[in-house]
Amino acid sequence: MAEYVATIEWSRGDQLFLDQKYSRVHDWRFDGGAVVKGSPAPTSVPAPMSDPAAVDPEEALVAAVSSCHMLFFLAFAAKAGFVVDRYRDDAVGTMGKDDRGRTAITEVVLRPAIAFSGAGPDAAALADLHHRAHEACYIANSIRGEVRVAL
Repeated sequence: MAEYVATIEWSRGDQLFLDQKYSRVHDWRFDGGAVVKGSPAPTSVPAPMSDPAAVDPEEALVAAVSSCHMLFFLAFAAKAGFVVDRYRDDAVGTMGKDDRGRTAITEVVLRPAIAFSGAGPDAAALADLHHRAHEACYIANSIRGEVRVAL
């Protein structure tokens, strides 16, 4: 079993708190030293209490699903003998009500665009690579919402 650790840090500073107009901007700190500015989405909490330039948790979830899928795809492509030059995914998560009536990310659609060197996979092999990556992705396996790959 593996563990993954993130430290989330927020400080009120000299802001009032009970008026509920305090900044929600915070830091995500990771074990390798990376620090990412986090914030609620401006659609949930308006600026200046949020920061549109920061990463909100919903975006982070979509990015985590996309990144996990990509990493497995790259591994499976290499094992199959396909050389990937570039991989770009304009992934989109949709928020709505789930089957329990709760607000949730109900779907993540991955839109990978991949450039190969030499002979890339045919349509069937490409679909198989994506299928295997999707089945192996532990992030997609961890969430309730549907995760689809749009080819």
